[in-house]
Parts: sequence; structure tokens; C-alpha cells
Amino acid sequence: MPVGRFRLPGGSRDGLTRRRGNVLERLLHHQEEPVLVRSWIAAGSVRFQAEAPSRQACEYGIDRMRFALALDLDLAPFMRRFRRDPLVGPAIRQRQWYRPWRQPEPFESLAWAITEQLIEAGAAFEIQKRMIRRFGRRSECGRRSNSPTAAAIARRSPPEIQSCGLAERRAIALLCAAREVADGRIDLHSEEPEKDWARLRSIPNVGSWTIEKLAWHGQGRADMLPAGDLAYVKIVGVLAGLGRRATEDEVREYFAPYAPYQAIAGMYALRGAAPAAGRW
Repeated sequence: MPVGRFRLPGGSRDGLTRRRGNVLERLLHHQEEPVLVRSWIAAGSVRFQAEAPSRQACEYGIDRMRFALALDLDLAPFMRRFRRDPLVGPAIRQRQWYRPWRQPEPFESLAWAITEQLIEAGAAFEIQKRMIRRFGRRSECGRRSNSPTAAAIARRSPPEIQSCGLAERRAIALLCAAREVADGRIDLHSEEPEKDWARLRSIPNVGSWTIEKLAWHGQGRADMLPAGDLAYVKIVGVLAGLGRRATEDEVREYFAPYAPYQAIAGMYALRGAAPAAGRW
């Protein structure tokens, strides 16, 4: 059961999570074991079915999909506190079922954030699909895919990664990050990730936006708003009356009163003020 209201989302634009009718499907891996997880809503509950060689793999797959669907996220304190807020209150009242979409694996979130730097979303999704085809894992039947592991990326060369459409600097950044994770110097599952974020930040072309994307979409940190998102710099520029796009620091300052829920507030703000985000 989710904590609060819930609606099943659509599939992911990288093609990994698919929606077939009222059922979501996602192939994951527990170590080397493939696990196919299905989720759907029945009688007011979210149900899961997992197929894998072992019970441990099934439990792992379900746990990661619960995270991806944000079923563990209790939005009630945020909603009570900001229900009458002029910015996010209308969206809270109208969309109590609305929840963030997360990647089930933190390295997937980190890798995809690097692919999405400074390019249009559609182009980034195409790069991700190429990376899945070249470096990802497949089901035994060959019809389903999973994202590449850090180890799979770490074994590649920059030109191999660039062949998927990634710019040279970002290909090198992804390769360096993958090697840090694969070699155990960075633990993306750590409950205290700040030192790992700092180590990632030391990699050229891995900046604050990439870390915030990882933290929010890959590690569930609701206080880590991806302040450099184009939508946020636009909307804060309008809402704060700046007459221009906001800086990342101005975005963080604008959403600071919503702490420790800045990322959730940003998510609802975009839903409640979408026309403003279209300016500039």
C-alpha cells in the first residue's frame, strides 16, 4: 500500500519501464539474477508480482520498484503544512495522488542525469536508449532490457560511450563516475551520501544539478531540488518578478521556505504554474 493516494504512472521515456494496460513492467537485476517486476492497482492497493530464479531476487526487485513508484514517501506532512500555500496549495488540493517518479537504481539516475546535461530531453532519451542497447542487460527472451551497470560502463572507452551520442566531456564524466562506483570508492546506496556527492563533484563536468538529480530521483532525498532545471530557472524568474531566468542559487533560495520538502514543492509548483514555466 502507498502512504496516501496513488495513481499508476505511465511508462518511462527511456523505454525501460513499460505500461501494458493497467500493469507496469520493469526488468531489474539482483547481482546477476534477472527479476521481472509487475505492478498494478487492485481493490485500493498496489500489487506486485516478481519473477526471478530466487526469492531474494524477487524481494529485491519489489523493493526497488516500491522505491521507484515512491510508495514509501509519506506526503501527508507536506500536504498539511502547505495545503493553503499560494504556490503549491492549489496543486496539492487538486492532485493528492501526484507522486514523483524515481529510477529504481541510483546509478541509473546518475548516468541518466549526465546524459541529460545541457541538451533537450528528447535527445537525451535517445542517447539513453542507445546506451541500453549497447551496454545494457537483456532478459532471456530478449524482449526486455535493463540499464547498464556501473561496471559495464567502466569497462568502456570514451569513444565507445560517445558513439551513443554523448558529447566527449560528458562521456568522460560518465566513465569516471562509473569507475568510482564500480571500484567501490563511491556507495550510491549509502544512508549518508554527502561524502559520496563530494567525491562525485570532484569529477569534471559533474556539477550540482547532476548531484541533485541523483539525490532526488535516485536516492529519494526530498530536500534536494534540481535547481538548475530549465523549468525551475524559468518559473522562479517569473514568480519572483526577476524579469529574467533565475540563477540556481536564486531557485534554491526561493524554495528554501519549503524545507525539508524543496523537491516535492518544486514538483507541485510546476504542476500548479505550468504556463509561467513556458516564458523566456
